[in-house]
Amino acid sequence: MGLDYPGLLADLRAETDHLVTVLRDLDVGDWQLPTPAAGWSIQDQMSHLAYFDDATWQALTDPIRFRTHADELMAGGMDFPDRIAAEYRALAPERILEWFVNARTSMLAAFEGDDPKRRLPWFGPDMSVASSATARLMETWAHGQDIYDTVGVAHPPSTGLRSIAHLGVATFAFAYHLNGRQVPEEPVRVELRSPDGQTWAWGPTNAVNRIQGPAQDFVLTVTQRRHWTETALNAEGPIALGWLDIAQVFAGAPSRRTVTK
Repeated sequence: MGLDYPGLLADLRAETDHLVTVLRDLDVGDWQLPTPAAGWSIQDQMSHLAYFDDATWQALTDPIRFRTHADELMAGGMDFPDRIAAEYRALAPERILEWFVNARTSMLAAFEGDDPKRRLPWFGPDMSVASSATARLMETWAHGQDIYDTVGVAHPPSTGLRSIAHLGVATFAFAYHLNGRQVPEEPVRVELRSPDGQTWAWGPTNAVNRIQGPAQDFVLTVTQRRHWTETALNAEGPIALGWLDIAQVFAGAPSRRTVTK
C-alpha cells in the first residue's frame, strides 16, 4: 500500500482530538499524577509533546534555525528530554494544554501544504516530511497511552495504528543496531489484525519467523508500552521472538518497557 499522506494527517488529527478531550476533563491535580514513564507526570508528557511539536514546526519552516537549536540542545547532553520536562513543571496545566493545542495546530497546518517526500533535519538523521508526521503520530499515540493508563481511560483503536505498525516493522534493523546486535538476515512475516478486521501484512509469506496478532498489541510492543508476552501477539521462530524482546520504534538508548522520551 502506498503512502496516503492526507489519511496520515487525518489520523494524527483524530489522535490529537481524543487526547485533548481527555485532558480537558482532568482536574488540575490530575496533571501531577505519575505516569508509567519513570519520573514523568501527565504534565511532563504534555510539555514534551508541545515542545517537540514546536520543534517539528521549526524544522518544517526554518530548517537552518532548527539545526542551530537542535545542536545547542544536544550539546548540553542527550538527556535533553528530561531537562525540557523539568523546565516546564512550574507552568500551570491550562497553559500547558493551551501550548499543546496551539503548537499542534501550527504543526498540522505546516504539514498540510508540504511535499511528503521533502527531507527535514531532526535530532537524529534527516527524515522525510511524511516520516516526520508518522513520528508525531507515534509519539502522540505512545504518550497518550501513558496518560490513558494513568487515568484509566480506554485508548480507542484507529486506522493510525497501521502507520505506527509500519514504522515498527521499518525499524527492525535499528533495534538490533541499538542493542549492539548483528541484524538477522532472515526475514520476519508480520500479520496484524486491524481494528475493523482487515489483515495488515509485511514480509514474505513463506518466512519461517512470523508474528501475528492484533495491530494495537504490536504497536504497544514497538512503542514499549507493553512487553509482547503481556499481549495477544503470537511469535514463531527465534528471530521473531528475539526481535519482539528488543523492538523499539523511537530514538534513544535501548530500553525495556520504558517510554519514549
